[in-house]
Amino acid sequence: MTAIEFYKMSGSGNDFILIDNRDGQLPPVPRDRFAAAICRRRLSVGADGLIIIENAGQADFKWHFLNADGSEADMCGNGARCAARFAHLNGIARPRMTFDTRAGRISAEIRGDHVKIRMTDPSGGVTPETIRVAGRMETVFCINTGVPHAVLVVDDIDAVDIDTVGPLIRYHEKFAPAGTNANFIQRLSDGTVAIRTYERGVEAETLACGTGAVAGAIVAAGQFDLPPRLTLKVRSGLPLKISFAEAAGRFNDVYLEGDARVIYRARLDAEAVDDIMGNGMGT
Repeated sequence: MTAIEFYKMSGSGNDFILIDNRDGQLPPVPRDRFAAAICRRRLSVGADGLIIIENAGQADFKWHFLNADGSEADMCGNGARCAARFAHLNGIARPRMTFDTRAGRISAEIRGDHVKIRMTDPSGGVTPETIRVAGRMETVFCINTGVPHAVLVVDDIDAVDIDTVGPLIRYHEKFAPAGTNANFIQRLSDGTVAIRTYERGVEAETLACGTGAVAGAIVAAGQFDLPPRLTLKVRSGLPLKISFAEAAGRFNDVYLEGDARVIYRARLDAEAVDDIMGNGMGT
């Protein structure tokens, strides 16, 4: 096997491996296995997810997005911004572009190292659910912003034991069998909203989650009586800007804006590829 060219990119702290596969450079192995292997930190490149760029029909390109555990996701907001900038840097698309995801077609606009994307419309409205979490009844607000999210309003976001509470919500029987992402939001004194997310597929807290930030913004606007144009502070400290429209309890014209920076460009060596294909770290 030959080495595989890739980019490592970060969208507000969410990190991804991006591969241009329009010429079919990926090895003939199951993609879930390949993603889980290459995303393993310390043993391989390491990332929250793998983005594979491929040819499309009407759009500029399409992607195949896989989480760090190898599972496929319909959408990822921070990953979408990274994919758009990757496509622009590599001459795949102009500064304004469209690309296809399993959640639908996404439009994007490149602004330096920042990218603004128009998301697909959330599925339905916000649904409050009452569930038992760690022995307490909690109200969670559920919305699908490309992938399912549950949002909890908290008084002190830094005090949340997300490593304990996050999995309890993510795997709660209310959201079975697919599960959900778990988000915690707090209104801050400066008018912004802080958010933390336990991500399904990564199975840990991430430094940012784009679809989670959109879900958090929609819930925050309703619960905190804020206008539908918000800045959310994610765990990385980098801001995400979200705007949307609402009519009769349904949401549309959803935009997400934030940084999408290149960390490095490299080649996955043939030894690593052979290991993934064989009986090494890919098993």
